[in-house]
Formats: sequence, structure tokens, C-alpha cells
Amino acid sequence: MDNKNSQLATFGGGCFWCTEAIFQEVKGVEKVVSGYSGGNAPGKPTYREVCSGLTGHAEVVQLTFDAEVISYEDILIIFMTTHDPTTLNRQGADQGTQYRSVIYYHDDDQKAIAETVVKEVAPYYENPVVTEISPLDVFYEAEDYHQDYYRNNTEQGYCNFVITPKLAKFRKLYAEKLKH
Repeated sequence: MDNKNSQLATFGGGCFWCTEAIFQEVKGVEKVVSGYSGGNAPGKPTYREVCSGLTGHAEVVQLTFDAEVISYEDILIIFMTTHDPTTLNRQGADQGTQYRSVIYYHDDDQKAIAETVVKEVAPYYENPVVTEISPLDVFYEAEDYHQDYYRNNTEQGYCNFVITPKLAKFRKLYAEKLKH
């Protein structure tokens, strides 16, 4: 991290391609890396292993962001409102523990902010929020072909039918937070 105001945030809200595409457009986010976290299988997992559901890992993104431009709280609010934090181990058609809603905090301040944000957004949902809040143990970067997935595959079916509409909704809701 070159910038002295740079911080890390790590979370998962379903398929990392969707989450990555959203945060690549957020002002103050310097880098977005898709990866895996939260599991207990030994060694660096592969996508195939994570998709099996047997590793315990979730698909996550790790952001490097400039805290002078965007706060961790604002990042979490965007995260909590651009996926469904009320469905356990599922986002849309994607099912399994690897698609769980989870915030991995890097320190006690992030833990406190995450707990506050989850409590603040909960009343806006009809069903209970099931987002897990856990300490980050380890982050494994996903394979190269998962990085910048949406940007590199916009015509792919999943991108067209799932990510493009999600991005359109995000852009409308958070126009003031977009990079120009």
C-alpha cells in the first residue's frame, strides 16, 4: 500500500465477480482483488475446491481504499445495500457457504464499525440480516482469470444477466460515490 491513508477491507456477498465490479467503480477504492477467505482447508484453495463447498472458504473481495476519500463505514453501507444480506449461504441462484454474506474485519475498529452498520441497515430489510462478522485470518487471491472478470467478460451470459443490472442499480443509488 503506497498511500499512507490506504486501508484494507475484506468481505463476501455472493459471487466475487459482482462485488468486484461494483467496488471497482467506487471513488477512493484503489484496488479490488477477488479471492477466498474464512475456510479451514490446508493450503491455497482453487476455485473448483471452493465451489465444492468443502473448504469452508467464501468468495470474497479485498479492497485497498483511501480512507481520506471514502470511509470504511461508507464502503460497508455500499456492500450491505448491493447484495441481499438476509439470505443464508445464497445470492440469487448462487447457493452454498461459499456465497455467504460476510465481513472480515482487520482490527477492532473495523469490527465495531461493521457491527454498527449491520445494526443500522437491518431495519430496512423485511427479513433478518444474516451477515457474518469475523476476524480476517487469511486471504487467498483467486486465480488470475477471476480478476477484473466483469471488465474482461461483459458479453458473457452471467455478466449480462446478473452483473450488468446490479451495476445499473448501484450506479443510480450511489451516483455521488462513483469514479469519474
